[in-house]
Parts: sequence; structure tokens; C-alpha cells
Amino acid sequence: MNPKGRHAKSKARIASYEKMLAEQSEKRDDEMEIFIPPGPRLGDVVIQVEKVAKAYGDNVLYEEMDFVLPPGGIIGVIGANGAGKTTLFRMITGQETADSGVIRVGETVKLAYVDQSRPLEPEKTIWQEISGGEDILHIGNRDVNSRAYVARFNFSGTDQQKLVGNLSGGERNRVHLAKILKQEANVLLLDEPTNDLDVNTLRALEDALINFAGCVVVISHDRWFLDRIATHILAFEGESKVAWFDGNYSEYEEHRRKGLGIAADQPHRIRYKKLMRS
Repeated sequence: MNPKGRHAKSKARIASYEKMLAEQSEKRDDEMEIFIPPGPRLGDVVIQVEKVAKAYGDNVLYEEMDFVLPPGGIIGVIGANGAGKTTLFRMITGQETADSGVIRVGETVKLAYVDQSRPLEPEKTIWQEISGGEDILHIGNRDVNSRAYVARFNFSGTDQQKLVGNLSGGERNRVHLAKILKQEANVLLLDEPTNDLDVNTLRALEDALINFAGCVVVISHDRWFLDRIATHILAFEGESKVAWFDGNYSEYEEHRRKGLGIAADQPHRIRYKKLMRS
């Protein structure tokens, strides 16, 4: 699909949020390899960020950050390591506070946060960690066999009995995704969800997010992943600047090159404004 086609598809997703929610409530979970149950209907306010500033030490991560998440939007968050992307997630979830400005989370919002640290209990098996020891999981308005659900994240047969403490990074990622995505949230915060995923799980995750009747905010360095799913880009561009762009990754890069020319393609280390102390 060419960039214009992808952009049109993204716009259609935002415009048809209500229809998506109704259709997903009727869709059988066995129609998709990974099924993300929809949470409560989102209201007009999802997440609003107004003139937010945040600094660490003498470095200003960002200032005057503004954006509004649309119901049904999938927002790709990009930028260099250390730019403050995970810090934004931690502020949205209340684990940290902004130095100034306002972060408003709507009353109907139910958050699910796939943390980059992937907190899991090492002494449990994969099946126990994901299922909580239940044979049947109540996901959305369905009863799902827990071992079948776990198998959808590429853990089949005896693999489900592996101890979490012995897993690779990619396996830990899949376990954490499986555990968080069944929470019936309507806003997903995903911090590097594609790290170390095998190709089959990555494609299944893409399809699940595209079909999810809710809002997704995803930090990723995978441009192909963001091209397929994103309706908007939140770009941490350095020099303490954060840009909100209506479109996918390729469209954002094209827009950026028009503004910066050849400089847009030059690699550079993250730079911060310095905090001015009175």
C-alpha cells in the first residue's frame, strides 16, 4: 500500500471508532491469532497533554509539549534513547509528575502499560504467569481456554511449562504482552513491544493492534511496524522539542526532509536545552 493509501486508511480508522467498537464486540476471538479485547467505550477526552515540561538534572527533556489523543488513534512515539519517551509514559500512568503543564486522562480511560522492564515472577511457569493458574480466562465477553490463549503468543506444548526466570528477552516480551493485553483496557501504552519478537508474533501483534477498538500509544524504533499501524507520530526531535504529526512514519520523514533538507538524514546524538535556574 502506498503512503497515500496508508494515510487514508488511518483517517478512516479514526472516523469509524464507534463502528470498530461495535464490530469487535461481535467478532470471534478465534478469527485472529492474537486477540486484544476492547475495554469500555472511550469518551471525547482520551489523553490531553498541554504545555508539559520535564527536566532531569540540568537537562530539559521537553518543554511546551502539546498533543491530544483521538479515540481510535494509534500513535507511534519515536526519538533517540534518553529523549524522555518512557518518562512520558510514566507521567501518564502517574508514576512521575510533570515539572509544569497538565496531563489530563479522560474519566472513561482504562490504561494497560507494557513496561520496558517486563516485570515478571521468575519462579512461575509461562502458563502460570499469563493465566494466573486459571484454566478458563474471561476476556471481554468470552470464555477462552487459557492454554489456547498462551499458545497464540507462540508458546505451545511443553514450552508453557518453562520457568519465567529461564526465558530469553524475546520470550519475556511475549509473556508480558500476553499478560497485559488481556486486561480489557481501552488505551494501551506499549514501550518497545517489538523487541526480540519473532516474525510471526510481530505480524500477529500488528494485526491485533490494527483491529483493536481503542487507542494505542507505542514507542518503537521499528519504522516498518509504525508505517503499518500508526495514524499519528509523536516525535522527540532533540533540542527539547517534541513534534505531533498527523500521519505515519514515512509521511513524517517526508515532511521532516522538506523542512530540514539533507540535514534530516544526518545521524546525531541527542541534545538538550539546559535548565535555567533562578
